[in-house]
Amino acid sequence: MKFVGEFTVPAPRDIVYARLNDAPFFASCIEGVGDLTQIDETRYTATLETRIAYIKFKFAVAVEFVEKVAPEKIVAKAEGTPLGVVGRLTSTASAMLREDGAQTVVSYEMNVALAGKLGSIGQPVLKSKAKEMERSFVKNLNAAFAQGAASEANA
Repeated sequence: MKFVGEFTVPAPRDIVYARLNDAPFFASCIEGVGDLTQIDETRYTATLETRIAYIKFKFAVAVEFVEKVAPEKIVAKAEGTPLGVVGRLTSTASAMLREDGAQTVVSYEMNVALAGKLGSIGQPVLKSKAKEMERSFVKNLNAAFAQGAASEANA
């Protein structure tokens, strides 16, 4: 499955790029992420708990940044295995950052493949969940940047 989208972040591109490369910050914007561990400069592991339709999943996830072009492009690959369920999730995601005044427009493309029980869940359900996760991520990301701007203004 392919997902594409775009969202705006209320911060300059170089700052957005740096924060998106900060794994603890990035992970804090995704609901359900826990146990983040840095393996080396480009690889991380974590857990992700989420509900898809009526099924609750907990994934063991490995993420690797495979391409970085500061401050305009980030490409990452992820592999996840749901704990207690036969299946596998693999994805490649790329994000392009472009300036728009004092803001940054982030365009993304993600290719996702599912196997096992995950693969049996219908595409409309998965696309709906992906959109829900995108909205939540953007909301949390923008809130984090707004909080950072408020902290800087009060300093």
